[in-house]
This record gives sequence, structure tokens and C-alpha cells, in this order.
Amino acid sequence: MTALPVRIGLVGCGRIAERGWLPAIAGVEAARLAAVADLDTGRCRVVAPDTAAYGSAEELVAAGGVDALIIATPAGSHLADAQAAAAAGLPSLVEKPPTPDAAQARLLAGLDPAPWIAFNRRFEPALCRMREQLAGDDRLQLKLTFKYRRASWQARVVADEPLLDVGTHLIDLARWLTGSDLRRVQARVLTASRLRLELELDRGVATISCANNRPYYEGVAVRDADGSLLASASRGGLVNAVRARFGSKGENPLVESLVGELTAFRSAVRGGNGGSLATADDGVAAMTGVEGARRSAGLGGAWVDISPNLLHH
Repeated sequence: MTALPVRIGLVGCGRIAERGWLPAIAGVEAARLAAVADLDTGRCRVVAPDTAAYGSAEELVAAGGVDALIIATPAGSHLADAQAAAAAGLPSLVEKPPTPDAAQARLLAGLDPAPWIAFNRRFEPALCRMREQLAGDDRLQLKLTFKYRRASWQARVVADEPLLDVGTHLIDLARWLTGSDLRRVQARVLTASRLRLELELDRGVATISCANNRPYYEGVAVRDADGSLLASASRGGLVNAVRARFGSKGENPLVESLVGELTAFRSAVRGGNGGSLATADDGVAAMTGVEGARRSAGLGGAWVDISPNLLHH
């Protein structure tokens, strides 16, 4: 007998919900959108006009009829929304960044049940293959790049700097691809529009570059200790940006990874294997890296050691 689909409550009806989560939920047969919530209930009617709508996570949870929550509100609301889910015993998947700072990330990880964190780049097929390919290598050299135009996303509320917006993705990717933890971090550039970090990990080093005022481009390149290229993957770039501007828009490329992430979340909700889903402790580690980068910037770009005790709640 076919298992019943997981009934999803989507909290937050901003751009990531509209362009990412709603099409992803529609693309997973084992999941069904059961309810939505947003402080602006008018947004609920815009993005999901035929779905039960509420003004908060608490109201949605109190109404019942859902098996799990996807929390896609601004980061400052994540802890309270996840607490509402945990109080009702509901699993939740919290969008990145997990919280505005490491202290709140530790509180998030202390919830029961603890949420998962939506670092969806773990579900990019090319990066999944890359991780398998790198499993036997040590002293890796990673270069991770993420450029985008904030204006093109047309966020309704959030205007995070690159470190919090996409830097958390790349810090998590560096840990996940290498299967190792952070040792120390250095902020070479940290502004409202640009970011360059150097990371030292148990299995290598990583350079992270981000900008929020450039044509969309994501890239990952990995070299061995001698500098020989082991693997690379990229998406976007100037040529593709021009094609997208004058051609068909099509489906947002993040939907494919969200479908994979949602499929893993559905499995975890039903007691199965969550696969590559990021845990709340992974969220703590990413935010500890963010905290270290901010400290480094305050120290003029000095290296900041990351205590292993800080990487878990």
C-alpha cells in the first residue's frame, strides 16, 4: 500500500517559498502542501490561494492537520518558529541561515525534536558526485564561489549581507565535501556586498568568495595538495545570464535541489534515513564559522581559531 503523503505546513511566503518550496512540494508525490503561514496573510493568498492560511507558525500548528513544517521566514524568526514546531512534536526543516548568530543556533539545536537545516546545495547532483569522488583524498584545496544580484531576487523582507545570506551555504559545503570540521577562519574581505574567507579544515583548506552585486554564478573547484584539479562544478556565468535575460526563464535552478532535499526530509519525517540532510549541529558549525569570520574582520583579518567544543550544541 502506498504511504500517505507528508502534510507540509509552509511558514513564510516570501520569495524562497514562491520560487523554490512551492514548486518543489508540487514536484514530490510523497509530500502535500496542507497549510501556509505568514505575518502578511495577503501573501498567503497570493502564493497559495487554495490552501489553509494563518498569520503565524503558532496558529498553523494549533490548527492541526500537518505532519511537518518548512520554516522559510527571515532568520530572526527561525528560533521562535522552530520552537512552535518542537512544542507540538513536529519535525521541521529550517531555511538557511539557521539563525542570525551562533548562540541562537545552539538553542535551535537543543530543541526536541531538533530541526534539520535547509543547506540545499548538498542535494545538487554534481556536488553529490564530487563528494563521493573526494572521499579518499586528504589535504584538499577548495575554491567555492557564489555571486548573485540581490535586486534580481526581489526579496520582500530579507537583505542579509553575503556572509549570512550565502556564505553559510559555502561554509557548510566546505565541511560536507571534505567530511571534516573547521579549525580556523580568516576574513580577507567582509563588507555589505563582498566576502572572501580562508578556512582551514581537518582535511584541507578552502577559499570562499561571494558578492551580491554580480551576475549569477556558482562554482566549486577542488585540487589536491600538488594543485592538480580533482573535480569542479559550476552554474551560471555571464553568457548564461544574457541567455536567461533574452530567452525563456524556465524553472528556477534551485528547485531540483529542493526536490531532493524535500524527498530526504519526507523520509526522515517517516522515520527513515535523512541522507545528506544537514542537522541542527551542522547549523551550529556553520554559524560558528560566521561568528569566527566576524571576529577575524574585527581583528583586521587575523586568523581566528575555532574550538571543537563550539561546533556542537
